[in-house]
Amino acid sequence: MSTRIHKVKTQGKDKVKKARLTFLIIGIVLLVLGFLIQNSSFIFSKPRAIVAKSNGYTPLLSYNPVKIDPLFIQSQTLPKLIRDIPTKIIIPSVGIDVGVKKAKIINGYWEVFEDTAGWGEGSAAPDEAGNVVMFAHAREGLFLPLRNVKSGQKVYILTGNIFYTYEIKEVQEVNPTDTEVIKPTQDAILTLYTCSGFADSKRLIVKAKKII
Repeated sequence: MSTRIHKVKTQGKDKVKKARLTFLIIGIVLLVLGFLIQNSSFIFSKPRAIVAKSNGYTPLLSYNPVKIDPLFIQSQTLPKLIRDIPTKIIIPSVGIDVGVKKAKIINGYWEVFEDTAGWGEGSAAPDEAGNVVMFAHAREGLFLPLRNVKSGQKVYILTGNIFYTYEIKEVQEVNPTDTEVIKPTQDAILTLYTCSGFADSKRLIVKAKKII
């Protein structure tokens, strides 16, 4: 009888151990899946096409860059000898504080920088009426936190010693080929965009209106 009781107890302990091991394995699998989902844009991103590498140029943000239509920017290239060009963008609510450089148009695309944001050549400057277009990679230290912005939050653009203030009005995702987001406007607005979606298949667009 005692042998049978001991055997039953041993079997019970084995079942508990197996159950604990099963839960542990499930927990590890869930953690790995969570990590993969959170970092899918980095892990599963397509290789980025390189064009005119000797000029330090890569197409805008992804494998399928947004082509710049000259018709969209001609009306915004004002005959001013000196333009108030952005040098920094700050969005305190999400921790963005990034330098900005002028991004030239090369072979129909805006150049994209690895360590700063770009202000699209031909788009409006902050002291002008029109659409100010700025962009950067979806990386830590650049525009990755844009995914957390909300309507009503403030964006500050520094040009020289002047700060311009914008208020976020709209956040949306579009396809990489949607160039309507950089189209000239009558109002003074700011358009920010970066990669988003699975494997960087979408563009995150943030529209803000100048208030100061």
